[in-house]
Amino acid sequence: MQSGTELVHVGFGNVVSVNRVIAIISPGSAPAKRLIQEAKTQSVVMDLTSGRRTKAVVVMDSGHIVLAAITPETIAGRLGTRRRNDLKVVNLDEEESGEL
Repeated sequence: MQSGTELVHVGFGNVVSVNRVIAIISPGSAPAKRLIQEAKTQSVVMDLTSGRRTKAVVVMDSGHIVLAAITPETIAGRLGTRRRNDLKVVNLDEEESGEL
């Protein structure tokens, strides 16, 4: 098992901590727009779009809202790949020790 913080790329050289992501949502719905607006009034929005259109809203466990210019599916896929790789490492370790 790896120690330390794992990061996932969310575009334009920006990364977020995998372990702190609660949800990845599309910004088009009224509830998502309200969430972004409330977060802006509380100064907890991190706009990582580099001036491009927001395609994903990442909700962090700290209450911060991250705006990204890549799709929720892309971010979720990157998170899923990281988690699948972690599972493979665990399975290999168990297989080597004969615990399977």
